[in-house]
Order: sequence, then structure tokens, then C-alpha cells
Amino acid sequence: MTNNDILRRIRYIFDLSDSQMINLFALADHKVMRSEVSDWLKKEDDAAYQKCSDLQLAIFLNGFINDRRGKKEGPQVEPERRLNNNIILRKLRISLNYKEEDMLNILSLANLPISKHELSALFRKPGHKHFRECKDQILRHFLKGLQIKYRADCQPDKEFSWT
Repeated sequence: MTNNDILRRIRYIFDLSDSQMINLFALADHKVMRSEVSDWLKKEDDAAYQKCSDLQLAIFLNGFINDRRGKKEGPQVEPERRLNNNIILRKLRISLNYKEEDMLNILSLANLPISKHELSALFRKPGHKHFRECKDQILRHFLKGLQIKYRADCQPDKEFSWT
């Protein structure tokens, strides 16, 4: 999944306006222009499309955490310069204040039931012997599960597939 894809999906799931998107960046102490946000949300075949960098997505997710959980006192968390699906999933989990059961329920909504052990492996440090890389399929299903939960117009589909 591309960063732009993730940004578009989060915007859709939580029904965020351009102004709300700009405010989320501001909550992470970063100023963006409406035109930048608009260009990140465009499809790849659009002439005005701009690639959303790892740093920009990390800033957005940090702002999303601040919005959902409240901004902490003192200096802000330094955004990651390199993101992977594990970090993105962790930031979404933190922002939504999800526990293990919540995560498993969201994944099962999107027809991807995984065990508690498989889930915990996604949140381990990369050097840990039980660490597991979060593949695009897991992140896609998690976002689909969030869409089913938070969007009234999206119902669980028994035949759902990301092929």
C-alpha cells in the first residue's frame, strides 16, 4: 500500500474534511497547505498527484493520535522518517486506544481472523525472535474493518476479498 492510499482510506473511514486534515497536521506541530493535502489525496493518474512521503504520513498519524488521545505536555514525538506497516498499524492502534480484543474484532469484521499470538508478533521489536512483518494484506484488512465499523454505508461482506 502506498502512503497516499493509507491517507485516502483514513480520510474516508473517519469522514475527514480538508480542514480537519490540515488541523491534524497542525496538532503534530506541522503546517501544510490545502493544496498539498489535496494533491496527496488525488489518484496516481491525476496530473496534480503528489507522493506522500513517510515523514508526512508519520506527522499526520502523530496528529491523529494527538486528536484522538489528547496532546501530551512537552515536546512532541519525533515523526519517523521511514515507515513500515507495523509502525502504521501501531500508530492507528494507539490513536484509537484499541486493546488486543478490539484489534482482533476489527480484523474479523474484514474476514481476516488471526490469533492473539499472530497479532502480538506484529507489535514486537524487529529484533525479537517472534517479530512478524505486517504485510499489506493485514493492513488493508484492518482498514477495511475500520471502514465497516465507522461507516454506516459499509456493511460486512461475507465474500470480501482484496485480490
